[in-house]
Amino acid sequence: MSSSFDFAPLFPPGLPAPSARWTGLAKYSFVGGNNDSEQVPVDELIAAVDSALRREGRMLATYGLAHGPQGYLPLREFLTAKLKRDAGIACTVDDLLIVSGSLQALDLVNHTLLARGDTVIVEQETYQGSLNRLTRLGVNTVGIPLDDDGMRMDVLASTLADLRGRGIKPKYIYTIPTVQNPTGSIMPESRRAELLKLSAEYGVPVFEDDCYADLVWSGERPPAIYAMAPKGGVIHIGSFSKSIAPALRVGFIVAPWDVMSRMLALKTDAGSGALEQMVLAEYCKPHFSTHVPALTKVLRTKLDTLMEALNEQFGTSAEFEEPKGGIFLWVKLPDNVDTLKLYQAALAAGVSINPGPEWSTSKGHSGSRLRLCFASPTHQQIRDGVAVLAEVCRREFGVPARSANVEKAQA
Repeated sequence: MSSSFDFAPLFPPGLPAPSARWTGLAKYSFVGGNNDSEQVPVDELIAAVDSALRREGRMLATYGLAHGPQGYLPLREFLTAKLKRDAGIACTVDDLLIVSGSLQALDLVNHTLLARGDTVIVEQETYQGSLNRLTRLGVNTVGIPLDDDGMRMDVLASTLADLRGRGIKPKYIYTIPTVQNPTGSIMPESRRAELLKLSAEYGVPVFEDDCYADLVWSGERPPAIYAMAPKGGVIHIGSFSKSIAPALRVGFIVAPWDVMSRMLALKTDAGSGALEQMVLAEYCKPHFSTHVPALTKVLRTKLDTLMEALNEQFGTSAEFEEPKGGIFLWVKLPDNVDTLKLYQAALAAGVSINPGPEWSTSKGHSGSRLRLCFASPTHQQIRDGVAVLAEVCRREFGVPARSANVEKAQA
């Protein structure tokens, strides 16, 4: 039998490493931006599909439903009202572009603004998907440390001054200011104003990733950085992945036309999926404002279960700050724990985690940290999964069993 055709010599240099075959989710899965399956509003989405298709289904015969390349008009109209109400953003439907999840938004912004060898400023701990993309593009990332209020402006100021002294002008400052990923902090309005001041002083735009902004426990958030910048200089992206469902793959970009027009020229997929946009517009107008508080209430109880389980199983060996919203907890284990190694050992025991170094520009600083997503597993799976994880930590790294810190467990 002749050997199969060998494609390997045809692969150009610089391709990402090949993907492994999908083997399914772990028994106890604390990874990814998955959400609570019980909170997907299935019945209302079915009704929305039925209603939207009966009314406008024949428009599927036309690319973009004849609403142009920026997306389904009723969805953009919903978003302009939502962004005004929730984030203080005054924009029109022409300032909005519907994209296939916020990952496409990242790609479009990056390919519009970046070239190999460019420099960007990011938060020291940030979204793994952003870091991976920048590495692949050959872009230098400069990480700014965070505190409880997000990116530290004193370090940003000194970094911008240092870069200017070396003749380097960063292409943008990337921030996740509202429910930061992975730390869960929220940048206060005063610090957002400081960021805009530095942005204007150095002529470096802000790239605001607001993907988790709907999931704030209090239901109240500071105005978006975009809303606080009347002279522009901010690109804003958001998503329905965390508020409705990640598999819908619907995100959006708010940007000035001189940038938007360049991104549109790069969006070569002939438009994001129209059916998803129709269904979301139909569903969101009557239901979004009641759905999100119900979702965050459920997520908050899961966070409580996770924190209780960590206190019970690890005691003082697991340190964390309670996030102000979102779907993940950023946990610090003892310094001798290498979470890249823990990832492998835990996976063999049926528990998947996100190791800290993959979410950081400073691998050393995050070597003993991990991100746990609590939205998808049930309360019982959270408790059982943390127990298995603690057992693996004891076996592999000698992390002591829960110390007698009863006050912490009861706090």
